[in-house]
Amino acid sequence: MVNLYIFGRVIIVSAEKSLQDQIIQKAWEDADFKKELLANPKAAVKEAFGIDVPDTIEVEVVEESANKFYLVLPQNPAELKDAESVEGAMWQ
Repeated sequence: MVNLYIFGRVIIVSAEKSLQDQIIQKAWEDADFKKELLANPKAAVKEAFGIDVPDTIEVEVVEESANKFYLVLPQNPAELKDAESVEGAMWQ
């Protein structure tokens, strides 16, 4: 079971193998899943892992290539509200 805790825009993943790792592995092994993941990430994750991503969370999937790389710049922690004061929801 994978538990995801959302505090504001910070997602904490608790599992032996992270959900991100599981999604990547499945996309490498399953061309149909990869196609759906790129087109509709929330539906693909729901179908493959039974996880409902809340409407308040936006998910975008991009694929790197041999000559195109992506750098994900996380939100500055100084700009985040105190996690205890943010109404968060746990979803799985």
